Amino acid sequence: MSFLEKMKSRYTVKKYNPQGIISEEKIQQLKDILQLSPSSINSQPWNFAFVNNSSELKQPLAEASYWNKEKVLDSNYLIVFQVMKNPDDFESKIEGYLPEGSLNYYKNFVKPKGDASIKSWLGHQVYLSLGVFLSACAELGIDSTPMEGIEPEKYDAIINNEKYETLFAVTIGVRAEEDSNQPTITPKTRHEKKEVILEV
Repeated sequence: MSFLEKMKSRYTVKKYNPQGIISEEKIQQLKDILQLSPSSINSQPWNFAFVNNSSELKQPLAEASYWNKEKVLDSNYLIVFQVMKNPDDFESKIEGYLPEGSLNYYKNFVKPKGDASIKSWLGHQVYLSLGVFLSACAELGIDSTPMEGIEPEKYDAIINNEKYETLFAVTIGVRAEEDSNQPTITPKTRHEKKEVILEV
């Protein structure tokens, strides 16, 4: 099946089969792919917390996930996407590995806009990795659910990753046969190509 066909069949899972299993080989591939995600000036301001079913953190994280609680509990893994929260820590990190041209871009075009703008820019990089991750899941035949419907502050308190804060999370697993959101039951809806693709 081509990548295009896989993208046509992927969707946001609403109900998982709690008995479904994703192989450890595929989980490792997802970790490798996330590590290779692109970011502006190779900034990589992220951490990705993989929470499996044997983790004692999964239940409290599920409780901090609003209407997504069942998805978190029934999925194989919860992946929490986090961003560096302090611009000063980020600057200290990039001084050690970015080339001069990249550092100059940050110092001349990002930093002068202030902390709020810097934090927004850092968050945008993490969202780039989300696109890569969901595409990788489609390619590997893994069902997924991206979630902003969580309580980030509670996630942060539970995970306790000192220099990072939560932006969003993704559950992965095996869809339940009765999940009504799958395209064979509820067809995908997207804007017409002519509305979103501009020929200029």
